[in-house]
Amino acid sequence: MTTLPDLFKENFPNAYYLDAQHLDGLPDFLRMIHWIDPDETVLNLEKPGDGNMNFVLRVNTNRRSFILKQARPWVEKYPQVSAPAERVVTEARFYELVSNHPELQQFLPTLLGYDAENLLLALEDLGPNADFTALYRQAVVPDLEAVRSLIRFLSTLHSTNFGLMKAAFPTNQALKKVNHEHIFDFPYREENGFNLDTVQPGLQVLAELYKRDVGLKAHVHALGEMYLGTGTVLLHGDFYPGSWLHTKHGAKVIDPEFSYFGRPEYDVAVMTAHLKMARLDDNGIRTLLQTYQRPAGFDSALFAGFCGTEVLRRLIGLAQLPVDLSLPEKERLLAWGSTAISRPETVSFLN
Repeated sequence: MTTLPDLFKENFPNAYYLDAQHLDGLPDFLRMIHWIDPDETVLNLEKPGDGNMNFVLRVNTNRRSFILKQARPWVEKYPQVSAPAERVVTEARFYELVSNHPELQQFLPTLLGYDAENLLLALEDLGPNADFTALYRQAVVPDLEAVRSLIRFLSTLHSTNFGLMKAAFPTNQALKKVNHEHIFDFPYREENGFNLDTVQPGLQVLAELYKRDVGLKAHVHALGEMYLGTGTVLLHGDFYPGSWLHTKHGAKVIDPEFSYFGRPEYDVAVMTAHLKMARLDDNGIRTLLQTYQRPAGFDSALFAGFCGTEVLRRLIGLAQLPVDLSLPEKERLLAWGSTAISRPETVSFLN
């Protein structure tokens, strides 16, 4: 049987393949592509964290440290799931596009190098920092000012006019189709091969209610078509706590490989859904979102629908979160998400 790593080598025969078990030749490779100087010594290599989509490595030299990121044709966390390797192009273009906007760049790592042939990025090392996924734990008190700063970033991103550079930005349609399947399709298949009781006993029975709801699935299908469309606003595309970092210089944003020009409602909805799953109360979320300046034409019903699909896909889909939610809490969140999809007028975070 041909494995995904074999396909990688077949499709990209000249690529330098980063392998956590065999990194001995990496310093020579980095010198060859001029990412380290001839007299620069690599002291050690380490994993900066558990990447979801990509292989990520911290390189420590006698002069500095930086991050290597390689996009392979599968999801790093789920090697059985294929993903387009050209997402590395989108991420590089995102960093290049925002580099001329200091108010955005201050939230992002600097792009140090881009090697298309080897599907590699070199990025500024923001340090050994934790992401925001601790928000999901009940005992954690959220840093609301940090969250508010992230909303300001999103507001600025959505209001920035990138002019003629927009036309050259990748559509990222191949990765969007992969994401579409896992948001708008997979969670609602009655037989998708994923036994949710392995996540939490009793969750499979809860999920069946939504898998069999024909009306709900019709609404989800329509939302999925909107997601696959285009728009005028540059999106991060995966704006959730795993893409936010706590650093000594404040909150930072990483991993824009899902970026595309689309509808702003999607980014704001994803963020809102995760604040909801992090147990922030509705009034608190509403207060935080006052920081967001809605672009002209912002559709509150579309925002609500995307909120609901993000909640459902994270609770009954493949991309599970490190939550400590009880089964009754998940039951209430699933009901809320379903209502947000079917009756979006009930969601008033931005009113």
